[in-house]
Amino acid sequence: MIIPFTELSEDALNNLIEQFVLQEGTEYGARDISLDEKVIEVKQQLKQGEAVIVYSELHESVNIVPAARFRDKS
Repeated sequence: MIIPFTELSEDALNNLIEQFVLQEGTEYGARDISLDEKVIEVKQQLKQGEAVIVYSELHESVNIVPAARFRDKS
């Protein structure tokens, strides 16, 4: 189920994005990017519709994924 980012409080959204960017395996290229910059980048992707927040009832978890995953299935 897709959760619109606009339905989350600013604090909840920031915490979710921080958790996402701190996950092991999240790679941002050769140059170091600060946590704040990563949060801003992911938030921008959500606002532009490039990424979505997904809740999995099966796994009882929330994740941020590329929006293209859902467009390709329609």
